[in-house]
Formats: sequence, C-alpha cells, structure tokens
Amino acid sequence: MTTTLELAEAIKDLDGKLRSIEAVLDVAKLRKDKAGLEEAASAPDLWDDQARAQQVTSRLSYVNSEINRVEGLRGRVDDASLLLELAEAEDDPSALTDVAEEITKLRKSIDELEVRTLLSGDYDAREALVSVRSGAGGVDAADFAEMLLRMYLRWAERHGYPTEVYDTSYAEEAGLKSATFAVKVPYAYGTLSVEAGTHRLVRISPFDNQGRRQTSFAAIEVVPVVEQTDDIEIPEDEIRVDVYRASGPGGQGVNTTDSAVRLTHIPTNIVVSCQNERSQLQNKATAMVVLKAKLLARKQAEEAAKIDALRGDVAGSWGDQMRSYVLHPYQMVKDLRTEHETGNPTAVLDGDIDGFIEAGIRWRKQRERAASES
Repeated sequence: MTTTLELAEAIKDLDGKLRSIEAVLDVAKLRKDKAGLEEAASAPDLWDDQARAQQVTSRLSYVNSEINRVEGLRGRVDDASLLLELAEAEDDPSALTDVAEEITKLRKSIDELEVRTLLSGDYDAREALVSVRSGAGGVDAADFAEMLLRMYLRWAERHGYPTEVYDTSYAEEAGLKSATFAVKVPYAYGTLSVEAGTHRLVRISPFDNQGRRQTSFAAIEVVPVVEQTDDIEIPEDEIRVDVYRASGPGGQGVNTTDSAVRLTHIPTNIVVSCQNERSQLQNKATAMVVLKAKLLARKQAEEAAKIDALRGDVAGSWGDQMRSYVLHPYQMVKDLRTEHETGNPTAVLDGDIDGFIEAGIRWRKQRERAASES
C-alpha cells in the first residue's frame, strides 16, 4: 500500500505542475478577457454583425471552459491534500485508498491540460479547417474517408466544439471522395494539426463478396483559419468561379438551384468547394475563406521548407503514413510516429482520439526542440 508520505509527495508534485500550467495559461489574463467578452456579449447591438457576434460568443465559451477546467483541477488538488490530512489524523485506510485513486485521476487530467501549454506555434491558437480525402483502395477508401469524417466530428462533439461541414463530395457506390469542415474553437488548429497525413485501414472488405482483406488509404489535411492580420490577398483574375447544383448520396438534389460554388486558384491549381448554404453568395464567401486558409498553409509550408533546407533536413514529412487502423486479423490502432496504440478501434473511430492527439503534440514538441538544438 502507498504510504502517507508518498501520497503527500505525489500531491506536492501535482500542485507544482498545476502552478506551472496556470502560469503558462495566464489565468489572471483569462479572467480579464472573460470580463471584457461578457461586456461585449451583453451589448444590445451585438448581433447586428453576426460574424463578430459568433466570434465573441465562441471566444467567451472557450475562455469560460479554460477557467473552469483550471479552477476545477485546483479545487481537486486542494481537496486531495485536505482529505489526506483527515485520513492521516483518523488513521483511516479506506480514505487513504480514496486519496490514491483521486491522485491517479488528477495526474491524468493535469497531464492532458499540460499538452495545451505545448501549443505555441504561430498559428496554433487558430480555428481549424480539416479536409478528408479518399486515397488508394477504391470503394473501401471512400468508405474509410467517411469513417474518418465521422470520427473527427464525434471527437469535436465529445468536447462540445462547434463544427460546420462546408463541402461533401460523395463517391458513387459508398462513402466520400472528399469533405471539408471547420472546427470553430481556439487552438483547434494546434490540436488537430498532428492528425495531418495518410491514414491506413486494414479490414475484411464489406464490399468484396469473397470476403477478402483489403488495405485502403485516406488523407487528412489541417490548415489554420485566416485572420484579418494575415497578408493573403487574391486578385480576382487569379480565380475561376464555377457554380453547380449541390447533390447528396445517390445523386439526389439537395437544392433546386445552382447554388454550390467551386473556386480554382489558377496559379496554384488549388480547388475548393462549398455547398452547405442555400445562397450562392454565401457559398462563395465560405469557399473564399477555405481557399485563403489553404494558401496560408502553402505559404507556411514553403517557409518551413526553406528553414529545413538551411538545416539540411532531408527527412520525409512526419505526417505521411502516420496511423494504421487494423480491424482484421486483429484489432489495433497504432500511430507510426509516436508508437501510441490501442486495441479498441471501435472507440477510436467513435471519436476517442485524445490519447493519439496528446502523444502527437508531445512528439512534435520533442522534434522541434531537437531541431532547434541541431
């Protein structure tokens, strides 16, 4: 059994780690931000500008969540310390067991919060645009792409993060050719950027009447949402605009007008689409947001490539072939970069991916430190 002294040391360690996290997150500033946002949210003309109103309410929800999370952990650490004193005074073994169990839970929660402090990149605090695209593997790959879209939307739902699907291109037989959606919460980009790369699925194909094992692939792209401070200007003559009728599974019409919009950036041949709004103008505006985000990510990648060239970094992209989902002949999901794995792919595909994301963020931070020291 763990001794009282060991439990006291464990609580002391957790208290120190939490204090470091509180300092990095700057809880005092968060409280100040909360007061300002609450004042802005109570303004009678707030919803005259819907885009700004959504930004204010989303930011307020995020700040409240962060403050409540930190304050909740602080209260639990203090309560654990008090409970340990009472258990020691009353010589109560069952109370000591309760303290030990709470310390285990606290350590997990504080480690999860510590990951947030590792998100310090230029765009990490941004909202995210995520694209899912089917790769090699035919209809199985299209089905896998749809499984991954659901996985990320379920992950966001579990956390209470608002999402919006901008475009969905369905495959002929089943699944998706591609889809793009936004995760509208601060730090969504920094959090999800470690999910970018090629995902691989191995299973008995439900589309093969001979029941053979099939390997299929899907690609995930994650880019930060562009803000007004970003220098991303696109001349009108560099964009080709096509309009078409939105469609759903089976070719059924979603709209009866040509409201869906496809933008092609001629210099780079980047193509984006949006069909979630009924208005052609709204779809064009949303597609432009996605296009600017992809151009910002391209600019960021070019700058990173220059730095890597100066360092002599010739390693392939860390995002490529980053995770395998095996459903047959055994059950396992494994990240090929971090070695993090689980034997429960059903839970993972239902959105339980926090362990993979946290391992990815820590792995990336270690790589950045190693690169800066070389």
